[in-house]
Amino acid sequence: MSEKTIKAVKAKKLADPELASIDPATQEMIRRAQQLGIETVFDRAETLKPCPIGIQGTCCKVCAMGPCRLPLPIKGIEGEDTRKGLCGATPNTIAARNFSRMVAAGTAAHSDHGRSVAEVFLSVARKETQDYKIKDVAKLLQIAPCLGVATKVVVDGEEVGRDLDEIALEVAEKALNEWGKTGGELLYLKRAPAPLYEKWKKQGVLPRSIDREVVEIMHRSTMGVDQDYKNIVKQCTRTSLADGWGGAMLATDLQDVMFGSPSPLESEANLGIMKEDHVNIIVHGHEPVLSEMIVAAAQSKEMIDYAKSKGANGIQLGGMCCTANEILQRHGVPPAGAILQQELAIITGACEAMVVDIQCVFQNLANVAKCFHTKLITTHPIARMEQENVIHIEFDEHHALEDAKKIVRLAIDNFQNREKEVMIPRHKATQIAGFGVESIQYHLGGTFRGSYYTLNDNIINGRIRGVAGVVGCNNARTRHNEGHITLIKELIKNDVLVLTTGCSAIACGMHGLLTPETAPVYCGPGLAEVCETVGIPPVLHLGSCVDNSRILLAATEMVKAGGLGKDLCDLPVAGSAPEWMHEKAIAIGHYFVSSGVYTVFGYHMPLEGAPEFKDYLYKGLEGIYGGMWDCEPDPIRHAHKMIAHIDKKRKELGIDKARDRVLMDMADRQALEI
Repeated sequence: MSEKTIKAVKAKKLADPELASIDPATQEMIRRAQQLGIETVFDRAETLKPCPIGIQGTCCKVCAMGPCRLPLPIKGIEGEDTRKGLCGATPNTIAARNFSRMVAAGTAAHSDHGRSVAEVFLSVARKETQDYKIKDVAKLLQIAPCLGVATKVVVDGEEVGRDLDEIALEVAEKALNEWGKTGGELLYLKRAPAPLYEKWKKQGVLPRSIDREVVEIMHRSTMGVDQDYKNIVKQCTRTSLADGWGGAMLATDLQDVMFGSPSPLESEANLGIMKEDHVNIIVHGHEPVLSEMIVAAAQSKEMIDYAKSKGANGIQLGGMCCTANEILQRHGVPPAGAILQQELAIITGACEAMVVDIQCVFQNLANVAKCFHTKLITTHPIARMEQENVIHIEFDEHHALEDAKKIVRLAIDNFQNREKEVMIPRHKATQIAGFGVESIQYHLGGTFRGSYYTLNDNIINGRIRGVAGVVGCNNARTRHNEGHITLIKELIKNDVLVLTTGCSAIACGMHGLLTPETAPVYCGPGLAEVCETVGIPPVLHLGSCVDNSRILLAATEMVKAGGLGKDLCDLPVAGSAPEWMHEKAIAIGHYFVSSGVYTVFGYHMPLEGAPEFKDYLYKGLEGIYGGMWDCEPDPIRHAHKMIAHIDKKRKELGIDKARDRVLMDMADRQALEI
């Protein structure tokens, strides 16, 4: 970087590291970046402010007569809201269209990820690749009936198991068909509790196919088409369900089948996982098809020996964002950080290569990499960068390990090219990750008695107040990690068990909330007792953003276990995304709301310019699906809104007072189903 550029960067308004993040490692690297004259997302957040009309949700850009910007009416003027765009579109229509396009984009992102996984799975089933295998046969046999695939056949009057290769091929074909089929409904919808499925059917929101619902939103939200915000929201519901109970759920299941279902394991988290005497490779993005092979290559004796021949003591692989969560939950590879830390990993001066695939990848990485020796490598055909210093190595699942070794070798060759002084923060924390629906069931009941009955029983007797799903991004408009950590500490202090995914899960790992030892320090007495007895942390890491489907299925298992109602909306549960920023978060939030879950977002929602539309999301949807949206920037108030909802559900179930524990026989347990 030239002296002139450094002076220009330093002349700008810079972020205060302590106000930008609560994480010491992040604070250290922000200071280092500023000393070196390198701009990061934290500095840009100081100089570039959000559009005041766009943040209200009432800026319309869907045709070339605009943008039509509709500011809030002047306070004190009474009467009808007369604001409208050139075509006459009202604030409600504009805000609903903007909201729907976020749902469409978020669904497309997660579900296209799922499509890529399904395509690789089809290659595996057809024996077209030798680098991927079916690792979890039990999971394959579990999901096959959900896709209408028989696992047994009748031979000579006896039922016998089908050939696994036949099952795998039919599962692959049925799964891939969910994206583009021309009729019917998504097959996974019937995994939901029956009353919820019937609710969707009555409302006419059963998704037909994943791609069709995304296309229909884009059509409806163009100029001059759908101009009824309630009707637009109906299509938002159909589309988001295609994500949560379709594309994202399929992605999680097929990844588990190919790469193995997660089980609890110990690892570490934060930038301090990088090692000065090792070749450091950071894998960043969301799709684990490539990262699985990078793990295999980096752990091979061939590559480790090659690294040592270049003067390194080994290879340190680290993850960033949801790719980090994918390789963490299956291999124990430690995450170096979440979305806002991606530039900082390069600024350590110790990153030989950052390998990126899709989603949440900052284009500014290329500018930061120019200041160091780091090789920035894009790998996906739909995600390239315009900067000349970016290397593109397109990944092909048919020779996956070969491509991965090429990338790892490139990083190793770069080890000797370090120019600037290495500065790796010494901050990292131990974490237990790798929980899933099945592993939670095992922890609650053991090998032969695994069920969610134990969880329900402790909710009924009052030891656990309820369950919260806390997910989502970091947002540079808020103090990094503060929303997640403050909120979650307040929840577990009030005996609420937390399930977490995505960047929120990484934040919890960085701040030491993902170990069983957390319970006696931060939890209320009831939750602490349960965690100590069962041997789990009070915050359970369930994986990446697409793995929010695990939370849906865990809630469904709670309904099946009995005693807490017949539908997801009956459960004492709530959802949260305290630092959201991505369109995917809106799609996720809406499929949780449409599944009956009260869902609170932090920071803001782009609805203030359309009060009637906002009121419909925050109040009207509860009468239709049992779930509703809410927003609260303050993390303590945010937590207590969730707790108040959980308490409301406890009262409706008649379990708002703690009960004495009693021994129950089988008849008592069966009675819980009533």
